[in-house]
Amino acid sequence: MLKSLLIANRGEIACRIIRTARAMGIRTVAVYSDADARALHVRQADEAVHIGPSPARESYLVGEKIIAAAKQTGAEAIHPGYGFLSENAEFAEAVIAAGLIWVGPKPDSIRAMGLKDAAKKLMDAAGVPTTPGYLGEDQSPERLAAEAERIGYPVLIKAVAGGGGKGMRKVDDASGFADALLSCKREAAASFGNDVVLLEKWIESPRHIEVQVFGDSHGNVVHLFERDCSLQRRHQKVIEEAPAPGMDEATREAVCGAAVRAAKAVDYQGAGTIEFIADGSEGLRADRIWFMEMNTRLQVEHPVTEEITGVDLVEWQLRVASGEPLPKRQEELSINGWAMEARLYAEDPAKGFLPSIGKLEQFYLCDYGPDDRIETGVEQGDTVSPFYDPMIAKLVSHGQTRDEARQNLLQIVGRSSVWPIKTNGGFIFECLSHAQFSSGNITTGFIEAHSSEIKTLDRPSDEFLEDAMSELVSDYYTEESSFEAITSRPIGFRLNQRPCNAAVIYADGVALPASFKPVWTDSPNGVGNPQVIGAIYVIDSETVILTERGKCFHLSPRPPVGAAGGAASSGSILSPMPGKVIAVDVAAGQAVTKGQKLLTLEAMKMEHSLVAPFDGVVAELNASEGAQVQVEALLVRIEAAAE
Repeated sequence: MLKSLLIANRGEIACRIIRTARAMGIRTVAVYSDADARALHVRQADEAVHIGPSPARESYLVGEKIIAAAKQTGAEAIHPGYGFLSENAEFAEAVIAAGLIWVGPKPDSIRAMGLKDAAKKLMDAAGVPTTPGYLGEDQSPERLAAEAERIGYPVLIKAVAGGGGKGMRKVDDASGFADALLSCKREAAASFGNDVVLLEKWIESPRHIEVQVFGDSHGNVVHLFERDCSLQRRHQKVIEEAPAPGMDEATREAVCGAAVRAAKAVDYQGAGTIEFIADGSEGLRADRIWFMEMNTRLQVEHPVTEEITGVDLVEWQLRVASGEPLPKRQEELSINGWAMEARLYAEDPAKGFLPSIGKLEQFYLCDYGPDDRIETGVEQGDTVSPFYDPMIAKLVSHGQTRDEARQNLLQIVGRSSVWPIKTNGGFIFECLSHAQFSSGNITTGFIEAHSSEIKTLDRPSDEFLEDAMSELVSDYYTEESSFEAITSRPIGFRLNQRPCNAAVIYADGVALPASFKPVWTDSPNGVGNPQVIGAIYVIDSETVILTERGKCFHLSPRPPVGAAGGAASSGSILSPMPGKVIAVDVAAGQAVTKGQKLLTLEAMKMEHSLVAPFDGVVAELNASEGAQVQVEALLVRIEAAAE
């Protein structure tokens, strides 16, 4: 067995690998960039090595630095996690050439599955069903257009070296083919340095089904059943589950058997995923499920497979890399219950899912049941950086049935609280709550088709806000407090820095202790247990965080001193997102006119000028050049000019 392991990755997957390695008695080494100097994976590892500046291309993607770190620390093996260099055959070869153990498949296996056209030809030869299409070497526009006509529209143009939704275009008819082809090739060349494409028949009711496979160096290959990853936004997975809804045993045997044949065709060792596309228009049928591609690494969604099989896939990876045979044979593996995973991203759905960066002043993720789990690479007080993928956690639930797993995941999302970073938690909650998702009848086009229905809250409901505040404060009424000190009356406070009023029971002068309180609603039709719709987090006497249907709100029971109002119409100029003040053009007490530039904020690599909403005077200035500000921070307050 390995004695020491370097993890060539960061974030939640690095923490995940460290957890298993520690349980196995393996010493761990982390690597980190400037941005990750105080990251959770660095704090958890036994040793950590700095490998360069914050951009990944100067740190996590520089194989030479990672191998040097392994040599420096005496690590025996390198685990690449996923992303970064995990599917880079040249890096795997360099690791092996340096006398280190590569925790992953053989470089030749990675290379064989690296290009989609070559992989599909290999699968055809192995008897694995592939999507009807064109894989030829003739890349002339004329030949490709003719093949599209032969296949029949709509067709999908796909870069052979693509991934993550890049280099893909759906074409509905011949009139749009030429422009789509040019655009796809241009994007593929820019993203992957390879503009070769293939054509596939577009599946009208597509479902994304994938099978977890595992091989060892003794010729054994098993599958650990399937996952359904159909709930996607712009080809990026949002919610995954295992097993797949509507998968009968005969279809499961056919699809999983095909996945094992695919892995054997490339002499596969370690963890891998065979991805299929299914035509779900008539349910899942073995003759309408086709090979799409293979991921030669551990997948982000691997926890749902672990939850239904009881297998630690990272432990299997480390045992196989040490030369051991697979711990279980196929007949020893079985499905237990149902699992779901939601990817929690630091992004703002209200702003087109733009990444949200800054400090996690409040970060509480609540696992609901004993079999549920949270996978994260951050803690409260950490900073979400603009340099890497914005996923900050994976929320994983388990139940004996699909609906139990879904309800458990709703509880986790509904209780979790993240502030001031924006997340897609509310978006996840609405997807999980949708009747069509609840029924299991979903395709990869679900989110696009129901975008008008999947809307997150703009503000807490009045009932939630009023009842929650009343219940919260009354819970801290004590016998020592005079009854007269607690009154029910309308009071002013700020919701997300904007003025808001509600009739609440308010304890005058009583500081509220830090606490957590779930807010419940009756179960549907009065059957089963009540379901959580939100939670209240009292941080101190001036700060309350409310979470309703996965969406977080900041509540100040008393307006901050010197602040009057929150919207631009009231004169308060708030930061639209986390950023840096690069110029301040006014001073406190200065008279300004409507439209006059007050300051310039640099955020998301763009400059934003904030201007006066009306004629007036700068009554309050909380910004200085070079200062970093959080989203919705009060920067300037303008008092209207006297008429």
